Amino acid sequence: MADRIAVVGSNMVDLVTYVDRMPERGETVEAPDFAMGFGGKGANQAVAAARLGAEVAMITCVGDDMFGPQVRDNLAGYGVNVTHVRQVAGKASGVAPIFVERDGENAILIVKGANADLSPDDIDAAEDTLRAADAILLQLEVPLETVYHAVAFGARHGVTTVLNPAPADRDLDIARLEGLDWFCPNESELALLSDLPTGTDDEVVAAARSLIARGIRNVVVTLGGRGARMVTADRVAEIPPVPVTPVDTTGAGDAFIGSFARFLTAGVPAEEALTRAARYAAHSITGRGTQTSYADTEGFAAFCDGL
Repeated sequence: MADRIAVVGSNMVDLVTYVDRMPERGETVEAPDFAMGFGGKGANQAVAAARLGAEVAMITCVGDDMFGPQVRDNLAGYGVNVTHVRQVAGKASGVAPIFVERDGENAILIVKGANADLSPDDIDAAEDTLRAADAILLQLEVPLETVYHAVAFGARHGVTTVLNPAPADRDLDIARLEGLDWFCPNESELALLSDLPTGTDDEVVAAARSLIARGIRNVVVTLGGRGARMVTADRVAEIPPVPVTPVDTTGAGDAFIGSFARFLTAGVPAEEALTRAARYAAHSITGRGTQTSYADTEGFAAFCDGL
């Protein structure tokens, strides 16, 4: 059976420091805990979808350092197809130093490493896998030309494409995303990429529709504690927030995107798929870590039963 979801994107090794408070410039403070794990927006989304039972293939690049084989083995351990995980000679793997405060909020640095080598040629090399997919997931931790090439591939072959434009890049050319099925920014990313205000719900909808007018089919805007909005040319749907006590918010957005793709490709209507994805993301922030906080199907069902 073909892979249902193909993720074209990044992987990172997460270096997570838990802090009581962030140090001031030039200050040294003691941190109570540290953990190392696996992340990267693309890999996180792949793992979230796989944890929920999707068949997932990952198209990504790793370095020839000690982390490269570990990243590949980690993905494979979650059942992700790693045929198209390419090792780049002479490059370090991507890493993400992450600082998590007591309230669960985080600050993240990313070093792309070999992720910067993911190219349109890698898309072409994975053509059979991508054509067999029901959805292609994309993010912006890899070169923009690769993202454009994958969106065009999906449009050409009738494969649903989902782009999470994070971290937001002002150089992103919206015109080259024509035919993109789902554009999923947060509020600040939407403001940056539309060059419009997003301070109110009406402004969020107007900014989203400005992108739809330029060829994107659907926009989903995540709004933190206000939930999310699904915006089309003629409809707005409100996705309610899910109140939980946060422990670690790292990777919540990726949990949302990966689970949304899983539900959507399983035939769940878009609004319901997004409602379920909001619940899945909420569950993810109730535990420490990124991929390790993602629930499997049974764990997610138990969480939903308790709401």
